Amino acid sequence: MSVRIFYDNTKFRLQRSGIIKAFIEKIIQTENRICEKLVYVFTTDEDLKKINVQFLNHNYFTDVITFDYSEDSGIRGEIFMSIDRIRDNARVYNVKTQEEILRVMFHGVLHLTGYNDITEEEKIMMRAREDFWLEKFRLDSDG
Repeated sequence: MSVRIFYDNTKFRLQRSGIIKAFIEKIIQTENRICEKLVYVFTTDEDLKKINVQFLNHNYFTDVITFDYSEDSGIRGEIFMSIDRIRDNARVYNVKTQEEILRVMFHGVLHLTGYNDITEEEKIMMRAREDFWLEKFRLDSDG
């Protein structure tokens, strides 16, 4: 499988990871791309903030940072996710942590397939695609 999941400085472990990895490959295929190598890394707020400062010059916490190494139609990238921030956001938005994890995972891979979220219009489109894939995941996996 071309999607891998790693954990850095966190006891968190993703439930149903095999089903989720296969679904992420489905997202990539549906977006007319090929999954060559995609790595997800779950980490802490502090560690993701260090990455944010070092690589993006942003001195603040975030839930996800995507590094895109793709060429042509092949997807290659790393997606770093703060489980601390995801849990906090789940409380703020009053959703289950598992749903917020999936949203952030899908958000990262959508960046790799060409979606952006800089303008208001792009944010609306990104949220619509996240919602679409969350609903499709629920229907496909009873998740």
